[in-house]
Amino acid sequence: MNIIGAVGGDNDDADDKEKEEEAERERQEAIREAEERRKEKHRKMEEEREKMRQEIRDKYNIKKKEEVIEQPPEEPANPLMRKKKTPEELAREAEAEEQDEFTMIQELKNSIETQVNEIKTQIESRCSLQ
Repeated sequence: MNIIGAVGGDNDDADDKEKEEEAERERQEAIREAEERRKEKHRKMEEEREKMRQEIRDKYNIKKKEEVIEQPPEEPANPLMRKKKTPEELAREAEAEEQDEFTMIQELKNSIETQVNEIKTQIESRCSLQ
């Protein structure tokens, strides 16, 4: 930038800005075209490879593997990205948990009662009143 332009003599800033924008558009277009050419090249290479694979399969009577592999949805490492549970799922889990606690308490109560009864019968059998 020259001193005259800085003082206000020329208006090169607008021209420079337009040239820079045009250069940037051309650069972006060149990048896009190069990417398209690269993708097309790789697509053609993959077609050629697949053709060669098919010839080998035909030659040796090999069946093509079926790519029907269904992968279960993986839980993401980030807990914030996990699948959210519906209210119905939450209610079912809470009910199952509550039922488990209730059955556990009932089983504990039953086992205590049986132990008390066993001890009671042992005591009665050892201590006989005359």
